[in-house]
Amino acid sequence: MIQVTFPDGNSREFENGVTPLEIAQSIGQRLGNAVLAAEVNGQMWDLTRPLEGDAALRLFTWNDPQGREVYRHSSTHLMAQAVKALFPDAKLTVGPPLEDRFYYDIDLKGLSESDFEAIENKMGEFATADYAIEREEVTRERAQELFADDRYKLEVLGDIPEGAPITIYRQGDWFDLCRGPHLPSTGRIKAFKLLSVAGAFWKGDANNAQLARLYGTSYPSQKELDEHIKRMEEARARDHRKLGRELGLFVLSPLVGAGLPLWTPKGTTLRFALESFIRGELMKRGYQMVITPHIASTELFKESGHMIAYADSMFPVMRSGDGDEFVLKPVNCPFHITLYASSPRSYRDLPLRLAEFGTVYRWELSGEVGGLTRVRGFTQDDAHIFLRPDQLVEEFKSQVELVLLVLGRLGLSYTARVGLRSPDGSKYVGSEEAWEQSQNALLEAVRELGMEHTVAEGEAAIYGPKLDFIVSDAIGRQWQLGTVQVDYVLPERFGLEYTGQDGKKHRPVMIHRAPFGSLERFTGVLIEHFAGAFPLWLAPTQVQILPIADRHGDWAHEVAKRLTAEGFRVEVNGDNEKVGAKVAIAETQKIPYMAVIGDKEVEARSVALRARGRRDLGIIALDALVEQLKEEAAT
Repeated sequence: MIQVTFPDGNSREFENGVTPLEIAQSIGQRLGNAVLAAEVNGQMWDLTRPLEGDAALRLFTWNDPQGREVYRHSSTHLMAQAVKALFPDAKLTVGPPLEDRFYYDIDLKGLSESDFEAIENKMGEFATADYAIEREEVTRERAQELFADDRYKLEVLGDIPEGAPITIYRQGDWFDLCRGPHLPSTGRIKAFKLLSVAGAFWKGDANNAQLARLYGTSYPSQKELDEHIKRMEEARARDHRKLGRELGLFVLSPLVGAGLPLWTPKGTTLRFALESFIRGELMKRGYQMVITPHIASTELFKESGHMIAYADSMFPVMRSGDGDEFVLKPVNCPFHITLYASSPRSYRDLPLRLAEFGTVYRWELSGEVGGLTRVRGFTQDDAHIFLRPDQLVEEFKSQVELVLLVLGRLGLSYTARVGLRSPDGSKYVGSEEAWEQSQNALLEAVRELGMEHTVAEGEAAIYGPKLDFIVSDAIGRQWQLGTVQVDYVLPERFGLEYTGQDGKKHRPVMIHRAPFGSLERFTGVLIEHFAGAFPLWLAPTQVQILPIADRHGDWAHEVAKRLTAEGFRVEVNGDNEKVGAKVAIAETQKIPYMAVIGDKEVEARSVALRARGRRDLGIIALDALVEQLKEEAAT
């Protein structure tokens, strides 16, 4: 007999060799039908793989991310099996699950959407057959034999460290080199759909072979799949890349380079509105604005630890003619630390809050950049607060309140996630003591705030734990945006000090925080959240004035001059078009208000006001219009 311990601390005895699926079924038939994957002693485990001794067991269903991941991983294999059955010469490379879909990179020329129906039909055939999905551990030599004619699998095999287990998974007469785990059988996969096919380079390297990346998605029921497809259609209509182009907000140019957006005047106006809002809040809260360079000596980032723990995310080193080494900055914090260290500091100076709209650069593979949400150069509404340890909890709470103010102003709902260091600690810098202090302080602050939150090990920054805000947009998608982070490590690495009330030197603590996170990503999310129909205070053009005829132009421009003087962003459409066509154009541009001017409006010194969405608000005097717009913009 073996002892199996569940997450609630309860234990039960089972016969040695029992499987997680059998344990789930012994608990209840409903759980037995719903369970998709297991974790045994912290390791992901196939449901049909026997336990080999006492174990801590967790069971995952569709409601758990781990369950959905295994479901879609098995869906990837089902798709690959179907492709191989239809196209025997296809070479399968790798096929990971993603958050709401999956893909497989395939060496197959000419694969197109016209093949989707045949592949889906074959997937349905294999799902109906309900093949058992069987794990088999093999020697390296056996794996080399099995994949002797497949250079891609041999490369994957070569990347598996010596001594690590090598496993294949079989379903029917098809098998694949895979770490797993998987569902018990293909019949568990109930509803699926192929989505698209795109090009991708093997291992993301443009020097390697170009492959076909076949995307699909799957759900436990056709109803859930249909709902997902509907959300995808809505997402396509809201796609910030499409809307950004139609509304003239930003430009993505291959000549400039992937992941490096150009902001148009309208897009810049939108960004400035966001910056102006947060800048006003910073001034109220005692921040001081700073500006730092876009590049720095590699020595700065060696000192901070980024050249060690963050090197893969940094652009290559640049060397000057005299041998000095520089790098594009991936973060702003070492610059702010240098500013802090440039003068002696007293306990009376703290907290010292330094803020910057700082542009940073991070290396992303060309296949991974997209629109504004994944870029190589982006601007953070960044700040670093230097403070005494006894000030940490209250200051942290204040920073959280600022993030919530920003999200509230924009009507964005959120969940909070505490990111802690992973147990192995391999990708972090700093001492165990510093990490213990910072994690305890952050958790204390979150408890005092009474915030509901999840905890994610391995999601900490390289120097400290963080509280991330996962924002839900109008159609339910989630985005990681604002963050507040605690850092005992970098003050220690840079030897920062302040003179305490006792006259002795003490070490300050740091808070890193960015309510927007990346302005690029935040703006992309806002475009999709509002479907380009921004609230008045954010809209690049807030009012468009539409004179019906040339004789109404003087009053139209007088109205525009008054509104501009009151701080509003105004355009006059004086084109020789019918007013109905002008209204239609303004609607397409998603302008919040249209002020139509004809003979009656000129005579009454007023406008006929229309709101976005073709709502006629009637005639309104100019002074009343100004007050109405001011009130709406303020709220």
